[in-house]
Amino acid sequence: MEYKDKKVLVIGLARSGMAAIKVLKKLGARIYLSERNEPDKKDKDYLESIGVTVYDQDMSVFEKDYDLVIKNPGVPPVSPIVKRLNERNIPIITEIELAYDVSKPQHYVAITGTNGKTTTTTIVYELLTKAFKEKAHVGGNIGTPLCELVLEHDLMEEEGHYISLEISNHQLVDIVNFRPEIATIINLTPDHLETMGSLDAYYKSKTEVYRNMKDDDIFIYNADDEVLKEYAEKYPIGCRIETFSLEKEDTYACIRDNCICINDEKVLPLDKIHLVGKHNIQNVMISIMAAKALGISNEDINETIDEFKGVEHRIEFVRELNGIKYYNDSKGTNTDATITALKAFDSNVILLVGGYEKGLDMSEMRKYLKPVKKVIGYGVAGRRIAGDLVEDPIVVTTLNEAVAEANRIAMSGDVILLSPTTSSFDQYSGYEERGRHFKEIVNSL
Repeated sequence: MEYKDKKVLVIGLARSGMAAIKVLKKLGARIYLSERNEPDKKDKDYLESIGVTVYDQDMSVFEKDYDLVIKNPGVPPVSPIVKRLNERNIPIITEIELAYDVSKPQHYVAITGTNGKTTTTTIVYELLTKAFKEKAHVGGNIGTPLCELVLEHDLMEEEGHYISLEISNHQLVDIVNFRPEIATIINLTPDHLETMGSLDAYYKSKTEVYRNMKDDDIFIYNADDEVLKEYAEKYPIGCRIETFSLEKEDTYACIRDNCICINDEKVLPLDKIHLVGKHNIQNVMISIMAAKALGISNEDINETIDEFKGVEHRIEFVRELNGIKYYNDSKGTNTDATITALKAFDSNVILLVGGYEKGLDMSEMRKYLKPVKKVIGYGVAGRRIAGDLVEDPIVVTTLNEAVAEANRIAMSGDVILLSPTTSSFDQYSGYEERGRHFKEIVNSL
């Protein structure tokens, strides 16, 4: 669309909101910002210098007239703000859609799903960098907004860059034209009930990643995921499909003779993968399927995977002390993520759970507690989560206390695993801050 002189409201500042504002400024839009908190002095001075009108989030703000609204992913689709704007038929998009709309054609690899997004997105980026050097970028939900990449690499004028894009369901809800060249939904398990309103709405939002794909675009399809099968039938995939499986050998990509095979070609020996857990074989498989689709050589694939040691906050080894190993899985913000982490260990796990109360059911997770010798709950939801998992948990208030209790009962050969099963917003700004704090506690022992 044409943005010059259009009245555009950005809801929520943070990094993605600021990136969107900078793009809109370059496009000549009339910019309004609705922000719940007072911007810090540096941001406030900048916004004032470029003529942005700053509002709070009183409902009267959303009764004003705008040509377009750009919504921060942190504003849930079920919020009264979004409901009112929809009632008034004011178009709403996210900064992902804005960035896509104003950029020249690029090669987008879009990665979504409930778990594994960050690891897979990072591996894809490492593979792209190996092959395409300075034309490879990574962004989206992984940290760097796509609008920021647009400005930093002049994507409004240059085409043909390769972008590994982690994209959350909240970024997909308001997609209009976004069309990746390659996309995947890694898996579908319960999450975000508190912001999406229902599990069906959450799962459906993930299918938006392939809604605009067609012709020779490639959707990498998890043939082991029954929920994905159900939703792919409800919302058909209109592009080329390449299937993968960890269980079967009749898919486009599979495990055979201790190798990842793609289209009957042995591409990567499993001993090149240095990450813990079967789920990481899946993440690597998806990544090299994307790489092969983009023409990246087996030699580059093998060298890149062999060098890849993992992603911060995802079953991240912190240290070993007195025979006790500490792992940071702060990114385990739902039950399926924690189940995945538990599958990586055989026994002697002291599990630290808790944080913000998302209301997730623990019944499925109880089936995977065989390697767990003790559960320690902390934070607002710690007592409820730990109590739903086992009959005799230890319950404390803070993460510091949880680590202290774990150390008190741990013996040589044990694993102390932070995998909270929920988000961190009761005590931290996000899972990153929580994970860094855990590592600081552990490294100070």
